[in-house]
Amino acid sequence: MGKEFASVADLEEKEVTFVQLSEHCWAFTTEGDPNTGIIIGDDSVMIIDATATPVAAQDVIQKVREITDKPIKYVVLTHYHAVRVLGASGYIDEGLEQVIASQNTFDLIVERGQQDMDSEISRFPRLFKDVESIPGLTWPTMTFTDQMTLMMGDLKVQIQHPGRGHTKGDTIVWVESEKVLYSGDLVEFGAACYTGDAYLTNWPGTLDKLAELGAEKLIPGRGPALETAEQIEQGLDYTRNFVTALFDSAKKSVKQNLDLKGAMAVAREMMDPDFGHVFIYEHCLPFDVTRANDEARGIVDPQIWTAERDQEMWHGLQQQQPK
Repeated sequence: MGKEFASVADLEEKEVTFVQLSEHCWAFTTEGDPNTGIIIGDDSVMIIDATATPVAAQDVIQKVREITDKPIKYVVLTHYHAVRVLGASGYIDEGLEQVIASQNTFDLIVERGQQDMDSEISRFPRLFKDVESIPGLTWPTMTFTDQMTLMMGDLKVQIQHPGRGHTKGDTIVWVESEKVLYSGDLVEFGAACYTGDAYLTNWPGTLDKLAELGAEKLIPGRGPALETAEQIEQGLDYTRNFVTALFDSAKKSVKQNLDLKGAMAVAREMMDPDFGHVFIYEHCLPFDVTRANDEARGIVDPQIWTAERDQEMWHGLQQQQPK
């Protein structure tokens, strides 16, 4: 683990890729930074995940406006994390009518949205550049429990909560007619899975549900768009292997009654060889190990991360540096 807290030392701008996946579906990917999905329907545009700030949203809007002048009516939140949602207000002048999220995501914003906002801003200064442009929490205007269908002209878009994983409110967007799936952070590729608010016991089963859809294109939460069946299988396996190895390490640590420093050492031994090189691994691992060990001890629901808790955990681990 680096001595610099979380990603405060990560100042390098990432390369943006804007790629068309099907007739109506696009992906705005940014190496290991959070991705954004775009669906251009017959009469409107949908954005999937809204970036960290309204200023950052302008980069997405610029790409959309190179293709269409249709109003951006919908923003879908795949979960509640600030880095994904606080840019939603940037779409108000583009025709925004509805911010859509699962009911569980709405409930999480009520319960811990402000704490998460404060926490994430301190973790990701580069992503939260122009933080003063954020007007406050992003509140969904339309919620659903299990699934909903939205017609964008003749284009049918399914918005689903397939189960717990990255959070208890994870949402996917599925364009069945074009076999394109937007997974949010339920799937990652080439980047660490952040599991500080996860349900590790449930996550692999939720991935199985995604696999059953038979997507031919998949946009993960982080990493490149997966554009072949082989790549999609790799992405699902990569995510499953990450969360399984993490939770296995936690169960081993709990069985040995290790403290957090000891649990970090076990996790590194089991995970560094396969994942130590990927984007945001050093950022995520302390939060991941903390949550994994809580769940392995029977704490079902994730504890709320605050800026103060972040710092206390991080600095408490500084003496456990790998040699």
